[in-house]
Amino acid sequence: MNIEELRTHCLSVKGATESFPFGSFGANSILVFKVMDKMFAYIDLTPKDLVFRVWMKCDPERAVHLREKYNGVIPYGRTTVAKAWNGVELESDVPDRLIQELVSHSADEVIKSLPKKKQEAYRQL
Repeated sequence: MNIEELRTHCLSVKGATESFPFGSFGANSILVFKVMDKMFAYIDLTPKDLVFRVWMKCDPERAVHLREKYNGVIPYGRTTVAKAWNGVELESDVPDRLIQELVSHSADEVIKSLPKKKQEAYRQL
């Protein structure tokens, strides 16, 4: 999967928006995808190692399974909150279909974490 295919799929998520919210901090190459004003995926468009990775929210148990199965899935960090995020290398052993499914899963995880009123507002979109 390339960056444009990823972008198209992220924007196909109901209510998805894209932005560069970190521009004032000098990180204006971070493209962020949000749903209901909450981030569900982001990608650095100018990675130092030239490996494009999309970072997405993921159920922690599923995240562990994915990291064990695919070399192209990497952990975000060591904290409990970070364990709910995975990095997925776009040109790796991770199939495109799985990346697409993980984008949807990430958006679903974000929606599940919203207050009930916001979840209902999302359903009405």
